[in-house]
Amino acid sequence: MKVFAETDRLILREILLSDKDGMYELDNDPLVHKYLGNQPVSSITQTEEAIAFIRKQYIDNGTGRLAVIKKDTAEFIGWAGLKLVRGSYNNHTNYYEVGYRFIQRFWGKGYATEAAQASLDYGFDGLKLHEIYAMADTGNTASKIVLEKIGLRYIEKFDLDGDEHDWFKITREEWENRKL
Repeated sequence: MKVFAETDRLILREILLSDKDGMYELDNDPLVHKYLGNQPVSSITQTEEAIAFIRKQYIDNGTGRLAVIKKDTAEFIGWAGLKLVRGSYNNHTNYYEVGYRFIQRFWGKGYATEAAQASLDYGFDGLKLHEIYAMADTGNTASKIVLEKIGLRYIEKFDLDGDEHDWFKITREEWENRKL
């Protein structure tokens, strides 16, 4: 099992099949999916398929979404990390996107900010990226606050399958200036 990042309270490591119960709890919750434009999973088999898909990204792209584990309890609380997006969104193709998703009972505790910041650090320090993007449904105020807290700047609005989204970006230079 590879650990990609560690913070004061969290460990970000590869997602394992043994995380399936936590992943199912996360992805079975309709509130978690409110701004995602997709439906919650309805079976553990769907969760196992999602984990297999993420693990394939590690092999194909060298990175993917990571399990977020609370250090003090060793529990799976969600995922965060970078994903190489090969499709095209908002006229961008083959870019790295920072993202996160947490089990509802862990919302509002700063875990998304902490995990997303660790993800940026890994992207710029570990992967030597030049820029990282993110998007959030325009109505998802909490997610937009996290993105701005970690230094991404709002670029523009765009349409994603009929829903208005906000587009964000941070460059290596902006990230380095935040660390000074």
